Amino acid sequence: MNEGFKKYKAFQPIYLPDRTWPNQRITQAPIWCSVDLRDGNQALVNPMNLEQKLLFFRMLTKIGFREIEVGFPASSETEYEILRALIEEGEIPEGVTIQVLVQAREHLIRKTFEAIRGAKNVIVHFYNSTSTLQRKVVFEASMEEIVAIAVEGARLIRQLTEEERKKYGTNIRYEYSPESFSGTEMENAVLICDRVLEELGATPKEQVILNLPNTVELATPNVYADQVEYFCRHLRYRDSALISLHPHNDRGTATAATELGLMAGAARVEGTLFGNGERTGNADLMNLAMNLYSQGIDPKLDFSNMNHIRRVYEESTQIKVSPRHPYAGELVFTAFSGSHQDAINKGVRYMAKHPSPYWEVPYLPIDPADLGRQYEPIIRINSQSGKGGAAFVMQQTFGYTLPKAMHGEFGALVKKACDAAGRELSAAEVFDIFKKEYLTVSSPYHLLTYKIFAKDEGSGEVTVDFEGSVRYDHCTRQISGKGNGPIDAFFHALNTLGLTQYQFVSYSEHAVSSGADSKAVSYIQLRRGQETVFGVGIDSNISIASIKGIICAINRKEGQKQKAI
Repeated sequence: MNEGFKKYKAFQPIYLPDRTWPNQRITQAPIWCSVDLRDGNQALVNPMNLEQKLLFFRMLTKIGFREIEVGFPASSETEYEILRALIEEGEIPEGVTIQVLVQAREHLIRKTFEAIRGAKNVIVHFYNSTSTLQRKVVFEASMEEIVAIAVEGARLIRQLTEEERKKYGTNIRYEYSPESFSGTEMENAVLICDRVLEELGATPKEQVILNLPNTVELATPNVYADQVEYFCRHLRYRDSALISLHPHNDRGTATAATELGLMAGAARVEGTLFGNGERTGNADLMNLAMNLYSQGIDPKLDFSNMNHIRRVYEESTQIKVSPRHPYAGELVFTAFSGSHQDAINKGVRYMAKHPSPYWEVPYLPIDPADLGRQYEPIIRINSQSGKGGAAFVMQQTFGYTLPKAMHGEFGALVKKACDAAGRELSAAEVFDIFKKEYLTVSSPYHLLTYKIFAKDEGSGEVTVDFEGSVRYDHCTRQISGKGNGPIDAFFHALNTLGLTQYQFVSYSEHAVSSGADSKAVSYIQLRRGQETVFGVGIDSNISIASIKGIICAINRKEGQKQKAI
């Protein structure tokens, strides 16, 4: 057995027996800050160029982001020039605050203040790493030395801010991150943040953003929530701080960690669209926002044009969104499983019959239309699909409402075709099967002519006469019959051909188009012995459509018999 696991130590959670976050609920959207153009961009194999960043920035503002981290301008000339282009070319809309990231190092801080010159609203986000591991391995420094770095950085930033405000009137806010917060002793995280708040002169009216990065996920999401609640409880200047989260996804639980962190006292979230970021990525802001949306909470972000957003993201980052990505993936509103298809089909029908202010469709937590998605791909057909799936496609895509009793027969035909093809069938291919099996069947019996008329037999009794001709076995036969309606009369006419073994079982019809060219489709179920068979007829006259449906059912059954022979 591989015993490599023995070299890893279990993360030790903090002791918080009286935690309160499990009893909290998220009732409103947090403040969102997109870090796509910095954290997301630095994780790309090929970072975005100016044109791509501008396109992405514009999309973020249209979605509704009002705080956007645009880069690390002191890290390279490219980052610096992109920020200057945003400012000088008037790309930053009114009400949008740009955020810039910088390490708590003097020359980088001064370069950053040069880069933001002329901007109206800026968040200067500075950080230094505080974790136990980095203090030991990377910096070989004590906690006191780490605190000194943060305090000196805060002092310089405050000084440069006052100069910038006097010269240019720039609205500058502060943000500090104890990087690797989740790997830091909580008492040390509280200590360094309190010292930074003091140095920046934070007040309840001018709060400093304290960002608590889950830089590397080290434990289950509930542990992160405990850390956030502990931090909020013990921070001396809590009313002067806006608590922000910046989770990463190393354990695949960034969404859960973020939601629990909000329940624990945070009010702001930093992340990226579709979770792009270093290693396994950041918290996915789209996922988080749509989770709120699905709970009846306004997320304050607009993802109603999801296909466009996904396209811009993929073109800018060269990263393909997974087809199973929550809300945005190509297949997330698609069902192949038969039981799922049946439930969705019934849910859609229920919604049509029972108007309700609430969305109630099994397996679809939100209405795909809210994201600009279409209903057509919700149910797709492969060998795993059930009888209701093919019927759903026929109804939603082509307007044919197959009677429930017909679902099994048609579903079996489609499943057989899937097995033969060894792949998924498109909606067009499903319709081709329907057309071949029900709409173009013309042998062995072909109805050539027909005439239906009613007779008043006196005493108020009306009978219907059918007269017509049928081609069978290369011969044309004249047939006629009487009955209490067109279908009954036609059945009696068929007796002259010796077709006496068929019994009428059920009938349903509906219009397949509207306006002057409206036609009716008729579904006829017949029984012969212990077996039943369906036929479909289409005509502008409902009576003729029913007669065509009867001929179709007989032809399908007689054709099966001939093939067996």
